[in-house]
Amino acid sequence: MAIPHAQSGQLIDVRPLAESLPEAQTIALFKSEGLEVMWLVVPTGKTVPSHHVQGEITLQCLEGEVKFTAGGKTQTMRASQLLWLAGGVEHGLTAMRDASLLVTLVLRK
Repeated sequence: MAIPHAQSGQLIDVRPLAESLPEAQTIALFKSEGLEVMWLVVPTGKTVPSHHVQGEITLQCLEGEVKFTAGGKTQTMRASQLLWLAGGVEHGLTAMRDASLLVTLVLRK
């Protein structure tokens, strides 16, 4: 599913994006000079390998369940939970159940 990046002040309804989660794909909702927001889809069993980004990030689990590892600590993240992570911290995740997350990245130059 391809959607254009949102414009400043435009409402984005993420609920319709999740109508068929197993077939859905990760998409960037918007990107500005200093911020990017993505809708991350992770099917059961899929892993996002350990990596790091320069800027701070937040992850909000919208649905499903993931095992999130950061700084050597693994936690189970479920729908309605939010996580903040400092820039430069190694992190990765594995979906325990089909999951979607709203990911916000602060872009560093």
